[in-house]
Order: sequence, then structure tokens, then C-alpha cells
Amino acid sequence: MQFIVLAASIMFFGVVLGAFGAHALRDSLAATGSTSAWETAVLYHMVHGLAVATLGVWRAVWPPARRSRLLFAAGFSWAVGILFFSGSLYILATGGPRAFGPVTPIGGGCFIAGWILLGLGAWRMRP
Repeated sequence: MQFIVLAASIMFFGVVLGAFGAHALRDSLAATGSTSAWETAVLYHMVHGLAVATLGVWRAVWPPARRSRLLFAAGFSWAVGILFFSGSLYILATGGPRAFGPVTPIGGGCFIAGWILLGLGAWRMRP
């Protein structure tokens, strides 16, 4: 159930940040050429938020999935990936310190790790 609550929060902020970028920040993002970075951040934010939601439902309805540490780690990895990948892109797109640049690939690595963990967790639960 914790992943469903987490996913609801993630998706809420994804929608808010998407709308904020499309409306309140539209002109400033266009002026700095950062629209694409913002859109990429929102896309990855939303896709991985849906992945967390799907995992949360799977864990809620199927007890073996609920007990899987690998699946828990997958959801955690995606959440951290959103924070690092999308978060750093949001910061960079709004003119934040360039020191956040190296954080972006760490978040991407978390996304990749999450997908690997999902595959391993599903593989271990096969009949």
C-alpha cells in the first residue's frame, strides 16, 4: 500500500510541475532553451510514477509480490531516480547551479536499476 500512496504523491507533483512548466514558466524556459529539458523531466517523472503505481497495485493484490525485497527495491529505485533525474533537470532548466548536472545520470542509473530489479524480482517469483 505504501507504493500506491507514494505514487499518488509522485503523480500529483508530476502534473503540477508539468502544468507549471507549460504555463508559468513557458516564456522563461523558451528564452533559455530549456523547454526540452523540462519536458524530459516531466516525462520521466510521470512514466516512473506510473511504474511505482503499477508496482504498488501488484504488491497489494498478490502476496508473493508483497514479500519480494527485489520488487520493493525496484520501487525505491524509481522513486530515487525521479528525485535525482527529474529533480536535477527541473533545477537546471530553471537556471539552477550547474553543479546539479552530474546528479542527472545518477537518477538515470536508478531508473535502470529499478527495471533490472523488477525483472529479477519477477523472475524469482515465476512458477
